[in-house]
Amino acid sequence: MAGANLQITAMVTGALTIVFGGNVFWSLAGLMLGQIAGGIVMALHAAQGPQLGIPQMISSRVQFGVYGACLPILLVCLMYLGFIATGAVLSGQAISAVFHTTETSGILLFAAATLVIAYVGYRLIHLLGKLASLVGIIAFIYLLWKISSFPAIGNLLSIRPFSWSTFLTATGLAASWQITFGPYVADYSRYLPRSTSPGKVFFAVGSGSVIGAQIAMTVGVLAAALSQGKLVGHEVDYIVGLGGTGAIATLLYLSIAFGKLTINTLNAYGSLMCLATVYSCGKQRVRVSQSVRLLVLAMIITLATAIAIIGQHSFLSAFKSFLLFLLTFFTPWSAINLVDYYFFNHQAIDMEALNDPNGKYRAWNVTGLGVYLVGVAVQTPFIDSGFYSGPFVKMLGGIDISWLIGLALPAGLYYVLRKAQSAAVAGAAISR
Repeated sequence: MAGANLQITAMVTGALTIVFGGNVFWSLAGLMLGQIAGGIVMALHAAQGPQLGIPQMISSRVQFGVYGACLPILLVCLMYLGFIATGAVLSGQAISAVFHTTETSGILLFAAATLVIAYVGYRLIHLLGKLASLVGIIAFIYLLWKISSFPAIGNLLSIRPFSWSTFLTATGLAASWQITFGPYVADYSRYLPRSTSPGKVFFAVGSGSVIGAQIAMTVGVLAAALSQGKLVGHEVDYIVGLGGTGAIATLLYLSIAFGKLTINTLNAYGSLMCLATVYSCGKQRVRVSQSVRLLVLAMIITLATAIAIIGQHSFLSAFKSFLLFLLTFFTPWSAINLVDYYFFNHQAIDMEALNDPNGKYRAWNVTGLGVYLVGVAVQTPFIDSGFYSGPFVKMLGGIDISWLIGLALPAGLYYVLRKAQSAAVAGAAISR
């Protein structure tokens, strides 16, 4: 997980904390707090993988119903789409710098490469992932060393006025980064042997993700602080410029594009799998032909590329809103999934019933869906994003605490309702 986080998008996430008013010291502290909080949630999802042996979103049928689980699965598709678009924007900047073309041309070249690799499939993606992790680690260690050597860093760290608004924005951005791994982190940990200790999976995945993301975001924070406002609109160029010029700059540009190519390919492939999961609801066996797979991948990447081209000139503000938007919709899902697994259905899932809308988990689970919708709705007065600002935000001094409410309230409500259901079932069994 550390390697997956050593990428340009994580750096830009860190840079957002400075662009939107934070200082270096408290931005780094807020990011670290968010990494830990979100990392705990994400790692709890990862620990399910070896025990269940199935993709994370398919296990959501337990909480939402066979058809009801399509709602969070489609939201995951939107998440993938957004990350493909943001990755294309940043990679387009890198490619345009190397080949001296327009950023739009860079985005289109990157999209074509993403489609080819995603179509070839899983093994090539993982091979490239290993190479990208190695390249990313080397590039980020170099960038962190280079940026840390700037004399101004000491002065920037000494500026420490505190603001709850900017501090919690940093916390929310980092938490969002970690929690959005939740819907698919178990898709990879599920290949571990069932005998693997859940605790070991939790700490290995959680620590790797937290450390990797914090390193990348630290580079972004320092780069944004050094830029004095010059980062906006030229994110990749400015960060690479801090690392050097000439051949070094070219290598850094290529490492950025290569790292994002792997991640974007995974996102495109993941989106395809999510759509296949939706299509397979209630069916015992579904086969997707190569031509259909290529067509769906092309549609996904084309749509994401169009979004990237349209939004490339207002990237940072749109990206911040996108991350906080994801947090709104994924925190209630995480809360429900984790409470159900760890308190009620731990390792006791009926695999056959996961594809049967008339079976144990039903077509629609009213409890899970109802709590989820309540969890989203209750956050709306507290949300502060580019799309919408809730009425309580101003009362709280511009502080966005929506994601904390989105975790705590659905978790508590689902636990109470699920406990009542279990008691009712037990009572009915005794009365027989």
